[in-house]
Amino acid sequence: MAKSRGELSGEASRAKAVQAAVELFATSGYQGTSIARVAEKTGLSQSGLLHHFPSKTALLSAVLAERDAEDGRFLAAQGKPAGWAAFDALTALVVRNGTRPQLMGLFVRVVAEGTEPGHPAHRWVREHYAGIERFLTEAVRAGQESGEIRADAPVGTLVHTTVAVLDGLQQRWLLDTDRLSMADEFRAYVELLRSRWS
Repeated sequence: MAKSRGELSGEASRAKAVQAAVELFATSGYQGTSIARVAEKTGLSQSGLLHHFPSKTALLSAVLAERDAEDGRFLAAQGKPAGWAAFDALTALVVRNGTRPQLMGLFVRVVAEGTEPGHPAHRWVREHYAGIERFLTEAVRAGQESGEIRADAPVGTLVHTTVAVLDGLQQRWLLDTDRLSMADEFRAYVELLRSRWS
């Protein structure tokens, strides 16, 4: 069934609001961003924005859901990689993230704020890390089963260190985008893992 003009307009307004919120949350954080600022940047009245997102928490949830959906679509296009192919898929994601500084800024800031148990993004942060750790754990174990990765490779250490390297590179890159290549550094890290544990 075709959507009405009003439904299409509403979807466009929601998308604009989410994009505006990405920019503001990335630069000012959740606490430093008000509904009024998002409405102003979107070109909506405050009541108009609240029609689509009844609270700032609902808006943050929509922003994080959009970020996850984008990354999910990208990784899904890589299939379900096992062994070192999973690290190659993460490298491709790092390359892609290098073209999205606002989303990187949003991620780094929200993760830092979301470590506090009372923060609206706290649950999302926990679920994000659980998801990436599950993805890597399954990939490394599959690589061990196929003989591609050594059986004595410390799965937990490989997973946790890789996540830490990803996070650290993102933060450093935001500080020095002209001097640091996230992709080159992550590729070098993966090659070190390959040379040690293949």
